[in-house]
Amino acid sequence: MNHLQLRPPTMADVARLAGVSHQTVSRVLGDHPNVRDETRAKVLHAIEEMGYRRNSSARALVTRRTRTLGVVSSNTTLYGPASTLFALEEAARAQGYTVSTVSLRKLVVETLSEALDHLSEGGVEGVIALAPQRSAAEALAELRRPFPVVAVGTGSGAEIPSVNVDQQLGARLATGHLLAAGHRTVWHLAGPEDWQEAVDRTVGWRAALEAAGIEPPVPLRGDWSPLSGYRAGQELAGWVGRGLTAVFVANDQMALGVLRALREAGVRTPEDVAVVGFDDIPESEFFAPPLTTVRQDFAAVGKRSISLLLDLIEGRSTSGAQGVFIEPQLVVRASTFPHVPPPADGSD
Repeated sequence: MNHLQLRPPTMADVARLAGVSHQTVSRVLGDHPNVRDETRAKVLHAIEEMGYRRNSSARALVTRRTRTLGVVSSNTTLYGPASTLFALEEAARAQGYTVSTVSLRKLVVETLSEALDHLSEGGVEGVIALAPQRSAAEALAELRRPFPVVAVGTGSGAEIPSVNVDQQLGARLATGHLLAAGHRTVWHLAGPEDWQEAVDRTVGWRAALEAAGIEPPVPLRGDWSPLSGYRAGQELAGWVGRGLTAVFVANDQMALGVLRALREAGVRTPEDVAVVGFDDIPESEFFAPPLTTVRQDFAAVGKRSISLLLDLIEGRSTSGAQGVFIEPQLVVRASTFPHVPPPADGSD
């Protein structure tokens, strides 16, 4: 067959090559069950041979479905949001949907409203909003939403359907691991105050200490960056020998800075101070020493978010899905090991 064509192949061309009707080709494309396997194979072969691509605009006019989802995000240079965005796109493609993404510098009422209007004009059927900042979650709750919206990272108490990693559980796992190793208390380097994930990780750390009858130390605060971790690590190094033997850091990037600052101060990890991070970024296994951390299942977040959004679009029951939480996993590496507290009198 001559593949040199002056126009793209049509459904009629496919039907002619396969020796079937136009309606049969349509049924195959729509995955209709009432098509014989032999006929379906013949049509699919003709589609492949001709390089036929279905006209999505025409299909949308007929079905009123664009099979396009919107994603609104910000701070996708950070590991968590970037990994979540990738997982959402993968999960959407697996369901036969394309994704239209709007990246905003800041998630506030005005910018979110403009983003939703833009996506609405583009014909999206629903939107997933990556809203890790508390201000973003509050802005989403205020907005008129012309289509179903699912939030990611808003934590508990969100006023719209949401999917989250259980950050408090992750912090309890990290803190509990250090206490079980024999540390008498655990210090904490928290993330930015406006990030719900940072708030929840601090809540989980504090809850684990209080459950063990330990008064939590005053947490330090960083901005997710290695530099902020480095500066906090310099401060933490001054407390070695005065009760500091373990630190739970709210993300791996800050933990990297903490490890360097401790090393420069002559503090050994984990012999003098054990360190646990959060996220399990790909590099954490190669820190010096390899970092014990909390792994978030971003693939599960993506799949569950897309599933929940499609349920809302299709009008299926989502009872109990107002706030979905996915369990994290503690990954133990060489930055922690069982700690033997020194004798109470300080003798060897």
